[in-house]
Amino acid sequence: MEPQPQPRSLLTGGVVPFLQRWIITTLAVLVATRVVDGIHWVKAYDLFVASLLLGVMNALLRPLLLLLSLPILIVTFGLFTLVINATLLYLVGWLMGENFVVETFWIAFKGSLVISLVSLTVNFLLGSSRVRVRVGRTPPPPDRPGGGPVIDV
Repeated sequence: MEPQPQPRSLLTGGVVPFLQRWIITTLAVLVATRVVDGIHWVKAYDLFVASLLLGVMNALLRPLLLLLSLPILIVTFGLFTLVINATLLYLVGWLMGENFVVETFWIAFKGSLVISLVSLTVNFLLGSSRVRVRVGRTPPPPDRPGGGPVIDV
């Protein structure tokens, strides 16, 4: 008899990972506001709303924009993704008005670079990154003893 898969609870399946991503995004946006001149927020509430809005746009609009810009992405070897990220950050600033200000597109570009780097670093340190590196030994093939080092990515 096959074991039945355990149902995922609301906490492990959706809420906790969502909250973790939101906190990481908020931290990354906070760092960007400190590092890049031209990105400002008024209240802490505005920072949380801006990061939530950025997360929603990344989840909903970014895949569509990536699909629509696929030829440009291929020609630029994926570097056009930086322009898409900057556009979304600039759009968040436009939607939030005076509560969260992104002054120009180039400031949004710099800010999106900072947000990406901080998010990548924090996700990697917490182990929630999509990229996993494992260093170990491969099991030996049946026809020869030993085994060599392996790096799985």
